Amino acid sequence: MTIVRFDPFREFAALQDRMNRLFGDISLRDEDVSRRGTWVPAVDIYETENHDLVIKAELPEMTREDIEVTVENSTLTLRGTRKLPADVTEDRFRRIERSYGDFNRSFTLQNTVDAAKVSAEYKNGVLVVTLPFREEAKPRTINVEVAA
Repeated sequence: MTIVRFDPFREFAALQDRMNRLFGDISLRDEDVSRRGTWVPAVDIYETENHDLVIKAELPEMTREDIEVTVENSTLTLRGTRKLPADVTEDRFRRIERSYGDFNRSFTLQNTVDAAKVSAEYKNGVLVVTLPFREEAKPRTINVEVAA
């Protein structure tokens, strides 16, 4: 029997993570939770040093054909279907804990994102969507001249 150290704050951290996913990030809001599919892939959203926003979504055991990424009216939508393994029939399962079926995640884009330059790459079960900022929204350095 394995001894597991009791951590009373682990459940609070998990609850906080779920609440963050439910309400989304302030700068890139997750759309209506009730319009989602049967499961919700976990995502990370961060900004790179080049001032691009990146969304990484966990989509294990899916193919490129199972995933759809669209940008329309300042909304980025990730949509797709994760299917049960074809080599195992449903009546042979003893337990299914992983989620399968349709998913739909939508994010409201900031007006600083250049929607025409959004790109997506799927590798090793992770979808990476890059959202570059518009040039006028990127920070720039202003030289200060000294008047004599």
